[in-house]
Amino acid sequence: MARHFQITADGGSRGNPGPAAYGAVVTEGGKILAELYATIGIASNNVAEYSGLIAGLEHAHSLDSEATIDVKMDSKLVVEQMSGRWQIKHPDMRELAKKAREIHPMSLITFSWIPRDQNSHADRLANKALDGEIQEDTYVQKNFLHSRLISDEVPTTIYLIRHGETPLTPARRFSGSGGSNPGLTEKGREQARAVGAVLASRNPEVLLVSPMQRTRDTAEEISKLLNLQPVFDEDWIEASFGHWDGLTPDEVDEKYPDEFKAWVSDPWFGQGGGEPYAAVAERAGIALNKVAAEFPGKTVAIVTHNVVVKGAVCVALQTPVESIYHVDIAPCSITTIKIWPSDGLIALMSMSEKPY
Repeated sequence: MARHFQITADGGSRGNPGPAAYGAVVTEGGKILAELYATIGIASNNVAEYSGLIAGLEHAHSLDSEATIDVKMDSKLVVEQMSGRWQIKHPDMRELAKKAREIHPMSLITFSWIPRDQNSHADRLANKALDGEIQEDTYVQKNFLHSRLISDEVPTTIYLIRHGETPLTPARRFSGSGGSNPGLTEKGREQARAVGAVLASRNPEVLLVSPMQRTRDTAEEISKLLNLQPVFDEDWIEASFGHWDGLTPDEVDEKYPDEFKAWVSDPWFGQGGGEPYAAVAERAGIALNKVAAEFPGKTVAIVTHNVVVKGAVCVALQTPVESIYHVDIAPCSITTIKIWPSDGLIALMSMSEKPY
């Protein structure tokens, strides 16, 4: 199955024309795959913006020539010209647009305009190049968390809480968004009260909750200790397991052996006809970025589900989606992720902490 990438790109010229540079960020499901930035000599703002687009498309194409790509830029001119809605009168722009269109099938690309403040990551990279921090044509930064940790910037802190035990949990039965929708057992409520006591010491300012019954029950116990009103959010709902719902893995292996083999070997396989693990990870990455954008610098508690938290961990670590097979999240445990609002830098701070 083809992959799906997101590109944000920008460019700038100090003089217009003057010394110019571009920046581009390639992501997949909220996971940063590449940060690309370089100087391009003396050029205009528009040339620099097109250069950022080209760099992003070239990198995405090199990863998967059949991928679908969402391009988001704050350059109305580039977005409208590449979408075919505006004519390209300047010969230099025509050549750059032609080059961009030849990189990747245009039928697989969508272009969207975003406000400048939503394109700060790519803009920061372009300015980094202009400030002389790199000399090579393309530079993919890998380690910049250390400098952020000692900076004055306040990240958005996100506590992901898996719901407490349900009647299906002890046997590890599949329990998705399309099944019986069980509530918590009494043990599950005890777990919820225990995790609520820990969260109360961390002072979250927002409580987001998947609308399923088990997460509602968990949030009910937690909210008593946090004095926060739950906000129900479909972004954090569990995957669907289709006709596997309610079965144990052994039962699935016995009844649907071919499906079981596909599930344990391919994260893009939709178990029981439901939502693939890879799609859940992509959704979790988008949801994390949404929370960081809506609550910059805040502390947010989110009551959600096993597969969603596992997907979020893969996004935070920027690991292949197959890594989801190597993550286990305990009921009513806390997984902590921080996201720095200025550019979306994400870091895993702890995973599956059990307070009971």
